[in-house]
Amino acid sequence: VFIVTGVIKMMNFVAIDFETASSERNSACSVAVVDIQNGRMVSSYNTLIKPPSMDFEAGNIEINGITPEMVADAPTFADIYPRLREMMENRMVTAHNAPFDMGVMRSCIWQYHLPKIKFDTCCTVQISRKVWPELTNHKLNTLGDFFKISFTHHDALDDAKVCAKIPLVAGRTIDAPDIYSLLDKIGIKARPFKC
Repeated sequence: VFIVTGVIKMMNFVAIDFETASSERNSACSVAVVDIQNGRMVSSYNTLIKPPSMDFEAGNIEINGITPEMVADAPTFADIYPRLREMMENRMVTAHNAPFDMGVMRSCIWQYHLPKIKFDTCCTVQISRKVWPELTNHKLNTLGDFFKISFTHHDALDDAKVCAKIPLVAGRTIDAPDIYSLLDKIGIKARPFKC
């Protein structure tokens, strides 16, 4: 699915997706990161996370299927943070509805008083709206259908993979060789992550 040719061979970025236990932004209970280099997925990382509070809201469980029992023995965000930094530091990090995922990242860093991390970020919802304005909406499952990808929505790894597909297909669609050229062509600014 991720092997592509032509103009997007220089696409280098990572895609991230968080699932949360509640409406609290520090309640990450799952995360996945996929690493795209030269237009193809070279590695991925996903894990359940034990939130600082085990207050799981019924609505969140209904959405992502993650229960307190499933994360009882999972690592905390502080435990996995070194791996996330290794994959994300000084990279372009994409997320579908990036303000949500960046808010989760920021809140979890604050929760555990972790060292700052430096990377640029952009939102694949914004990318998809600019490149495919004709779609009925720009939800991840709509884009999955558009790309003819069968995936489990709200599974962090599946969501991160579909998120990663958006800049790859968008780059091919508008003839942009890399992620920054893509953003420039469609009038979106990359933003530095602030924590």
